[in-house]
Amino acid sequence: MLKPTVGPIVGHTTTNQARIFIRGGLQHNTAVFAGIRYRILDSKQWQSGQFVKLDSTRDMTEVLVLDHLQADTDYEYQTGWFSPMSPVHTIHSVAELPLQWPRETYRLRTRSHRPLQPRAYILGSCRYLRLTAGIPSLPHLGDRIFASISQLIEGAQPAISAIMMCGDQIYADDLNLFAPDRDYDEFIEKYRVAFSLPNIRRLMSGTSTYMILDDHEIEDNWPMNASKSDKTLYRNAIAAYDIYQASHSPICATTTNGTIDRTTLKHYWYQFSDGDIEWFVTDSRTRRNLSSENRRILDEEQEQALCKWLVESPARVKFVVTSVMFYPDRKMNSDDAWAGFPEQRLRLLETIRRHRLKNVVLISGDVHGSLTSRLTHSEDQDFEVHTVVSSPLSNSKLLPYARASTFILDQPLARTDAGEYRHTLTSQVVSQDNFAHMVVEVEHIRVNYHDRDGKHLQSIDIPLR
Repeated sequence: MLKPTVGPIVGHTTTNQARIFIRGGLQHNTAVFAGIRYRILDSKQWQSGQFVKLDSTRDMTEVLVLDHLQADTDYEYQTGWFSPMSPVHTIHSVAELPLQWPRETYRLRTRSHRPLQPRAYILGSCRYLRLTAGIPSLPHLGDRIFASISQLIEGAQPAISAIMMCGDQIYADDLNLFAPDRDYDEFIEKYRVAFSLPNIRRLMSGTSTYMILDDHEIEDNWPMNASKSDKTLYRNAIAAYDIYQASHSPICATTTNGTIDRTTLKHYWYQFSDGDIEWFVTDSRTRRNLSSENRRILDEEQEQALCKWLVESPARVKFVVTSVMFYPDRKMNSDDAWAGFPEQRLRLLETIRRHRLKNVVLISGDVHGSLTSRLTHSEDQDFEVHTVVSSPLSNSKLLPYARASTFILDQPLARTDAGEYRHTLTSQVVSQDNFAHMVVEVEHIRVNYHDRDGKHLQSIDIPLR
């Protein structure tokens, strides 16, 4: 067996299940299979291998599902791909072959269901790869920060439950008007390179990674700048996104043969839980309605699902991920974020306020600057919402970093007859490549920002109520 050409990526993980994404190689006119086997860490006996046939229509990728795992347990696994000499092999017959598994062994840990247990996460967004027209230009610079994240994870207490990548995992439009990706093969090649560089590959092979797209997976400021000719571009971008990002998320249901059912992928927003902490990851990019009659950043179905979850979920802490900033608003080019959809934003805030919901934290990226901020209400002392912004993982010299002066901080976010929503920064604005290490304790959330070399920049405590 050969090592995966992309991956492995540990995706959605629960107390008893883990999804592993891998890519094999294309062998013309020959069947190609992928396999995986696993065992509890330090045990001697491997579980029987699971196998799947790879298909070129999915770029020779598949998501293998490890099921019936034990909660809060470390596992190790091996995975790879091969092409048997006989063309008549099936996933059942290849299991009987005397396979030589790749030597490299990876680790993963299942979730704990215990409440009030400290949990930790890595947050990041906006990773500029420097790959234009198929030509890499210093791609290691876009991979550098992931070595620092891996180093932090190795010694982290509590252990890191997951990485949340909040958008712009690739830049399909590296130089915007110059040679943007439009063809399916161009999008696919960018993902192959982006996810197979050594540091990010090592990181995602051992830590559960969740993703959601933003505009640069498609086109800058999508769909505001879309033209009629961009329908094909969008179709190609989304096909590649389905394969490399959506596939290992919780969106798809699992099958009885150890893979995922891609026909169940109906939308890109999703939920997942980690003990008494729950996450709602919104799709604030592909379901936008820009008409003046019904302007919205989330489609109606998604807004209803989000509000229902906010009100009914018993989670102690609720994280809402939105790839673009909920607040504060930027002074320029703010219409691409929630500032451009003030009515829908106000509806969500009023839902939180009127239902007296506590410990709701908004997670986002996009702005090439990191910060935390607190939102209050002038006439309702019980209302409080915090935001945590983490961006960028790797910037381009062509794109400026955000600063405190980038944002509108001296005006209320919204005004209603019931009072004003007011916000204030609770951190310095980080204007360099960085990532966030977020630890949820019993009494507070601590947000630690680190630069691309892992150096600690600042820490902020968000009280839990």
